[in-house]
Amino acid sequence: EAPPGMNLSPKNSVQFRSETSREDGIKLIITGRLDSMTTGSVWRQAMQVLAHAKAATVIVDACGIDYCDGAGIALLIHLRHQQSAGGGHLEIHGLHAEFQELLHDITNGDSLSTTLPVELDQSFAEQIGAAVVELLQDIRTVISFVGELFVAMAHAARYPRRVRWRDTLKIAEALGVDALPIILLIGFLMGLIMAFQAAIPLGQFGAQIFVANLIGLAILRELGPLMTAIVLAGRSGSAFAAEIGTMKVREEIDALKTMGLEPVRFLVVPRVIAALVMTPLLTVFADLVGLMGGSVVLLSLGFPLITFFHQLQSAVTYGSPVGGIVKSFFFGILVAAIGCLRGLQTKNGASAVGESTTRAVVSAIVLIVITDGIFSVIYYYLWV
Repeated sequence: EAPPGMNLSPKNSVQFRSETSREDGIKLIITGRLDSMTTGSVWRQAMQVLAHAKAATVIVDACGIDYCDGAGIALLIHLRHQQSAGGGHLEIHGLHAEFQELLHDITNGDSLSTTLPVELDQSFAEQIGAAVVELLQDIRTVISFVGELFVAMAHAARYPRRVRWRDTLKIAEALGVDALPIILLIGFLMGLIMAFQAAIPLGQFGAQIFVANLIGLAILRELGPLMTAIVLAGRSGSAFAAEIGTMKVREEIDALKTMGLEPVRFLVVPRVIAALVMTPLLTVFADLVGLMGGSVVLLSLGFPLITFFHQLQSAVTYGSPVGGIVKSFFFGILVAAIGCLRGLQTKNGASAVGESTTRAVVSAIVLIVITDGIFSVIYYYLWV
């Protein structure tokens, strides 16, 4: 027979007992495996103890919990809500780090909300303040994610065999090969449109031949990498956010954490590697077809093709295409990283994945433009 205050669950893999910790307080001690098969008995015993004791403070000693799945986490959350509803307080001590992270993720989710949020009327100043606070929190999250991604990439460089290369190749095919037709189309049209627009004012001075100079510098330095990055942000960055966001809604991310797999190393690193390799290659194709579009315009204006290439060689140095390709490396990292980050930030709800996808595209384009501005200033002082 168990001693007073001791209750053993019918399952041998879990044990539950309670004891008085201090005045108006009670301590619940759980040891063993807290899963869907054993949580039911512990749940009933814990509720009986709380109903009988009516303690103001409850401490859950979770040091002995070897395994805890969603059912066990639901028990801890229910005990916390039960104490809060009665005006009491509950503390959880000794819960392992992976289970604590799962508890934190589920507690912050919308799926546990039982009441609708009350929207209060806010003044204009309060709305601005809330927006600023949200922006600062988002910046902090981005900085933290960048550090975590840097550590994961360093680990991948040190242990390349641990990278999921098969998935990386599939992602690279979807990001690069499948995106090549739209990149070629947009690159060709950009060169064609810019050449036609530049031919009108330059023709007034009899300098239409300098359209080749303009097309070469604009496409290779700026429009090639920029348009490629924007297309990838709308196409691949949104896809990354939707894929990981769907996994987050289905609680597959929580399952990875429970199994001891880091989402950044398991999901983000392959996508970043694929974008890091494929974005510069797509930029090269965009540059080539952009120059082809400009050459078509000059041919229609009566200039031979050899004249276009001679003029292009005299205006463009090796620094122009190299500078554009260097920018494309950073653009590729931004597109993949921001898409994955917004996917990991997905909340629960019917519209959560759509919101994450929209945020991924908007954030990626804004950061791409900011990064491009920084590179423009750097290149100006390098080339002046």
